[in-house]
Amino acid sequence: MQTVPLGPVIAGAVRRLTEAGVASPRFDAEELAAFVLGVPRSRLLLADGFDDDHEARFDELVGERARRVPLQHLTGVAGFRHLELAVGPGVFVPRPETELLAGWAISAAAGLAAPIVVDLCSGSGAIALAIANECPSATVYGVEREPLALAWAQRNAAARAAAGDRPVTLVQGDATAPDVLAALNGTVDVVVTNPPYVPDGSTVSPEVADHDPAAALWGGPDGLDVVRRLLDRTSALLRPGGVLGIEHADVQGGTLPALVRRHADFDDVADHRDLAGRPRYTTARRRKLAG
Repeated sequence: MQTVPLGPVIAGAVRRLTEAGVASPRFDAEELAAFVLGVPRSRLLLADGFDDDHEARFDELVGERARRVPLQHLTGVAGFRHLELAVGPGVFVPRPETELLAGWAISAAAGLAAPIVVDLCSGSGAIALAIANECPSATVYGVEREPLALAWAQRNAAARAAAGDRPVTLVQGDATAPDVLAALNGTVDVVVTNPPYVPDGSTVSPEVADHDPAAALWGGPDGLDVVRRLLDRTSALLRPGGVLGIEHADVQGGTLPALVRRHADFDDVADHRDLAGRPRYTTARRRKLAG
């Protein structure tokens, strides 16, 4: 069967995605081409080209991406640290900046002999599963309220357990509810969360507005409604001296740390920037008992 060289086809896709306002048109076009061919993007230069079926499938996928369907929904996977996670409609697609928060949690847990870690608002399970992958001594729990998101997390957890990682315990429930994981109260070493924090009315991309679940995005007028409720739950879960990490929007680099500082149970509050220099997550320590 005759093949079509990849270069001109990918170039046409890049122009199409650029015109559609896609933020990373070349990367996305190459990822879709690699997906159609069943090869890593790094090996595209070694590919012979598209046959007719490949070209038709690629054209279809580029059309979907031009309509701002997320790349990860088209390929079915999202990379997160050392993992490839299954994602799709109904679950928040994990972002590269969240890898920094996961890395902080992994470092915090790695210094302990048998740490207990809780990931609140777990979504696809990305943070919880990354911790289990990189800190095998940890006992990790994830809490997710939304049934569709929980199903994706369960799928990813089963895949990682089959690959040899320590299994993660996933619980369906409201992460702010006092009865969720109540048996762990006062024993947890690390709590980490990427909660809904987008302020209501914010302008977001079509990929986010039309495809990420609303429950994973919107956090009230200032974006901190869920965080306010999470602080009390986190305080109950953590042992004295245990630590908390919370992702936030870049506009909350002052307001979220201030909110944590006002809570009587936390000290050592610090904010951290992402690789682009934007405020990205806040950490704190559960106060130790006096005396």
